[in-house]
Amino acid sequence: MLRVDNASVFFAARDGRPVHALDRVSLEIPERGFVVALGTSGCGKSTLLNAMAGFLPLSSGSIELNGHPVTGPGAERGVVFQKDALLPWRSVAENVALGLKFAGTGRKERRERALELLRLVGLQDFADAAPYELSGGMRQRVGIARALAPDPAILLMDEPFGALDSMTREQMQELLVDVWARTGKQVFFITHSIEEALFLGTQVIVMSPRPGRIVHRYDLQFVSAFARDRDARAIKTAPQFAALREEIRAVVHQSEPTRSSVS
Repeated sequence: MLRVDNASVFFAARDGRPVHALDRVSLEIPERGFVVALGTSGCGKSTLLNAMAGFLPLSSGSIELNGHPVTGPGAERGVVFQKDALLPWRSVAENVALGLKFAGTGRKERRERALELLRLVGLQDFADAAPYELSGGMRQRVGIARALAPDPAILLMDEPFGALDSMTREQMQELLVDVWARTGKQVFFITHSIEEALFLGTQVIVMSPRPGRIVHRYDLQFVSAFARDRDARAIKTAPQFAALREEIRAVVHQSEPTRSSVS
């Protein structure tokens, strides 16, 4: 379990004024949990993810993974960024295995692990291709495989599908649900898309404008049960999906939303 307890973050802006980015956020991501964060730009979603990743220190509060405090980056937390950030001079398989190489894993074992993960994301035929030979969606699949290579306990995903066209984005959503179901990883996922959040998550949190606070939590076990069937069109046109999407849209745009819960 990843546990965030009363986490707050202050930092200095360029003009020297303090910015209160995150305010007393508490959150638990259980085993096999898929938590999606929604909110307007600047509400602290990425700040929260960067603190979970160990890239950003908390001003107060704590973050623990399986009872161990998060004090910096670690292999037990895999990060997938908004941009694929692949190394163009390395092959697809070498990009996937990069973290394993830094960890001292042998060449043969790195290759086997990379091929295993490329099969998982449907890119086994592109192991020796260069990143520039792949489409945007394919490069993001490589990014997911690379994050999984060290076998982390949790995936932290910062709007990884935001730059993709709608058709590719839907395909990537279905792929991610399949990867999550197969690997059983915990996932923390950031998006601006309410539909994406509802399709992917077992829980959706809605965050307020700065300073970021969690103002709503939606338990979406019933939605994710449909999502595991991987029929995105049927799910997104279901009446209950549409009703919840409109409810959350109203919540996101309210300045002081009323707390509610759906299960």
